[in-house]
Amino acid sequence: MTASDHRKMLKQLEVKPSKKEKFLKHNAPKKRTTGEALKKCRLCGRTGGHIGKYGLNICRQCFRLNAKKIGFKKYM
Repeated sequence: MTASDHRKMLKQLEVKPSKKEKFLKHNAPKKRTTGEALKKCRLCGRTGGHIGKYGLNICRQCFRLNAKKIGFKKYM
């Protein structure tokens, strides 16, 4: 079931609270404890290319844009 279908079903079940409760019990996305989807960029929300070292928790694209502001230098 896609995200759009999930939201559409919830909208339809607004008038039936008991059915909505049952629907959410069986179809709500589960809480993630591990994996790539758990680690998101603090700035943009991307999940790929995550840099967690030094507690940065940002993606590589955001790191490239903000490295100088954070205090990193580029060595050649």
